[in-house]
Amino acid sequence: MIDSHAHLEMDEFRDDLKEVIERAGSADLVAVIAVGTSVPDSEKAVEIAGRYDLVYAAVGVHPHEVKDIDATTYDSLRILAGRDKVVAIGEIGLDFYYNHSPKELQFQHFAEQLDLAIELGLPVIIHDREAHRETLEMLAQRNGRLRGVLHCFSGDLKMAKRCIELGFYISIAGPVTYKKSEQLQMVAGELPLERLLVETDSPYLSPHPFRGKRNEPAFVVETVRRIAAIRGMGIEELEAATEHNARQLFGI
Repeated sequence: MIDSHAHLEMDEFRDDLKEVIERAGSADLVAVIAVGTSVPDSEKAVEIAGRYDLVYAAVGVHPHEVKDIDATTYDSLRILAGRDKVVAIGEIGLDFYYNHSPKELQFQHFAEQLDLAIELGLPVIIHDREAHRETLEMLAQRNGRLRGVLHCFSGDLKMAKRCIELGFYISIAGPVTYKKSEQLQMVAGELPLERLLVETDSPYLSPHPFRGKRNEPAFVVETVRRIAAIRGMGIEELEAATEHNARQLFGI
C-alpha cells in the first residue's frame, strides 16, 4: 500500500517518528507521501524523505498559510521541488470553511502554485473544503496541462466524475469508515478503480476503530479494508490497485 497523504513533518510525530515509520513498514506500506503545508514544513518533509527510504515528499503552501507568502516563497518552492524524492506540489487549494487566509489571496496563490506545477512538470495535491465549484473552475482552466489528486475527497459522485474527466485521481481517507459518511462511501464504491488512491491525512482523521486517537500511516489499512468491503472486492486486490495508481501519479 501507499499512504498518499500524511503530515509526518508535524509536531505530533516529533517524539516517535522513527517508530511511526517502522510501523508503516510492518503494515506492508511501500511508500508514504509527506506533504508540506508551508515552506518550513515542506523543508521538514523533504528532510524526512531524505532520511527514510519509505518516505517521499510534496512541497507547497496550504490555503490556510498563503497569507504568509512573500517575495522569497516561490524561489524556495522551486529549489525544494528539485530535491530528491519530491514528487508533487502540495498541499495547495482553497478552504472557505475556515478562511484563515483571505479569499482573494487563496485564489491568487492557488493559481500561482498550479502554474508552478505546470512549469515544473509535477502533479498537484489539492485541498478543497467548501470550495467545490471554485476548485473545479480553476482546474478546468488548466485542463490538459495538469495532473494530480483531490486529497481527502469531500465532494459528491458527480464532482468526482468531473475531476476524473479533468485527469485527476480521487483520494479517500479515514472518514469513509464512519457510519454517517454515506456520500463518501457511495463515491468510494462507484469510482473507477484506476482513479482511486487512499490516504490517512495523518495525524488527522483517524479511521474506525482508532477514531479519537492520533492517526498514522499504518492505519491506512483500515481505510483500505472498508473500501474493499464497499466495493465487494478483495483487500489485496485493492491494495495492489491503489499502490499502482499512486506509483503512476507520483512517479514512484
